[in-house]
Amino acid sequence: MLYPIAVEKGSINEAYGVIVPDIHGCFSAGDTFEEALNNAKEAIADHLEILAKKKKNIPLASEVSRFLDDENFKGFIWAVVDVDVNHY
Repeated sequence: MLYPIAVEKGSINEAYGVIVPDIHGCFSAGDTFEEALNNAKEAIADHLEILAKKKKNIPLASEVSRFLDDENFKGFIWAVVDVDVNHY
């Protein structure tokens, strides 16, 4: 499943921050953009595993376009990460 992620641009002194809007409380970071994407994928998998253990439904991924005009994500870079949800 392709989960949209909002990436806040980092700098030499700050990491790239990541929010996964479809999964409440799921966030991550990375020193580079690529590391932020990889860490986001791990954070999503960890959250989904916890939800599965609690026998809760796995959140479906939204289209990125759902969030493009959201003021909470103004200035963020959008990407998607592919997470295999079959084993959850």
